[in-house]
Amino acid sequence: MDALIPILNKLQDAFNTVGSDSIQLPQIVVVGSQSAGKSSVLENIVGRDFLPRGTGIVTRRPLTLQLIYTPAEDKHDQCQRLGIPVPDENEFGIFTHIKDRVYTDFNEIRKEIEAETGRLGGKKNISKEPITLRIYSPKVVTLTLIDLPGLTKIPVDDQPVDIEQQVRNLIMDYISNPNAIILAITPANVDFSTSEAVKYAKEVDPEGQRTLAVLTKLDLMDRGTDAYDVLCGRVIPVKLGIIGVVNRSQEDIHKKKPIDDALRYESVFLQKTYPSIANRNGTSFLAKTLNRLLMYHIRDCLPSLKTRINQMVSHFQTLINSFGEPIEDKGRLLLQIITKFASNYCATIEGTAKNIEVSELCGGARICYIFHETFAHALDSIHPLDNLSTFDILTAIRNATGSKPALFVPEISFELLVKRQIKRLEDPSLRCVELVHEELQRIIQHCGAQ
Repeated sequence: MDALIPILNKLQDAFNTVGSDSIQLPQIVVVGSQSAGKSSVLENIVGRDFLPRGTGIVTRRPLTLQLIYTPAEDKHDQCQRLGIPVPDENEFGIFTHIKDRVYTDFNEIRKEIEAETGRLGGKKNISKEPITLRIYSPKVVTLTLIDLPGLTKIPVDDQPVDIEQQVRNLIMDYISNPNAIILAITPANVDFSTSEAVKYAKEVDPEGQRTLAVLTKLDLMDRGTDAYDVLCGRVIPVKLGIIGVVNRSQEDIHKKKPIDDALRYESVFLQKTYPSIANRNGTSFLAKTLNRLLMYHIRDCLPSLKTRINQMVSHFQTLINSFGEPIEDKGRLLLQIITKFASNYCATIEGTAKNIEVSELCGGARICYIFHETFAHALDSIHPLDNLSTFDILTAIRNATGSKPALFVPEISFELLVKRQIKRLEDPSLRCVELVHEELQRIIQHCGAQ
């Protein structure tokens, strides 16, 4: 069972590389409004600060976060399997788009996420291209999560006017996958019944069969209120359950409060405020629940997944077989193809091709027509003395001779007048070149299809 998630990660990497979504893989998709605490939940699960923070939509590309439990004694073997240098630290990260670099400084991981997000998404746009980050640590449970941009309503600063629709389309693409578990993040200090994350989840999963809700910021609720009814499913029942967590406050983040201290505070808070259900809430319970849910979900999806992959393998194997036997001497074949193409190309221009068109001019005949008919007619329509009067000619001659009368036409005045008239031939000449170029392109397509 423990090997299921790493195998799924390999499949996910393969499909991300080829850009195929023909197979709907089991996955956990994180959905929530801006400032709902998504980043804090993920960082608490990992135990490190590594996600970009700021105002507006910070996450603008899907982040596939693959957590791999790696005990310190297994680090060397794990790095050998990956073909990477063994880092000094026991916790390290690798991006799939930079395979030769190992990150042990999680601040550098944050900077790389920001840089890679800006590379495709620009400063404000949403991109569907995922960023894949693997984190190896003895402190995590093996788990894969996909963090999506936060839900928003109104564009701010220079965000696109359709930012809400962009985010919605991206989220719906992921959660519409019937094999996806939806992790709906909602802050406890807002009405759970109006949660945007739960609303989105219900659109694609009305029975709540694959939705797990997370109630964040339990410590920020108004005095005299609690979340017992919500956590016990009395407000809105959720099939996979509702788990409450306590995030670090913005002040804690600014003061760089260690996540270990935050987790201890969370445990104390839950024991004090929700003693009867404390063991079924908290970040540690959430991580273990997600690990268990994902493994059992993969197990349930495995038969249909295997059938679908076998069908695709069979289909593409048949397609490969239709191309014939493998080519041994590729250089020789390439030379033959180029030689045949060049011969057909020359034959089409010279008029000696086997398949001669009878409905229209093509090849060399078309080029001949362009030069002798189209171009010639364009030149004939231009009178050599248009816009050039006798007065202009005399004036140019006198200006070129200065104070001395000349018996012959000065060369400088002749060049000046002729260049001005030749300039008028530029447009029809360029048009002739365009027509010939188009015909040469048509010949290439014709020869390539043979």
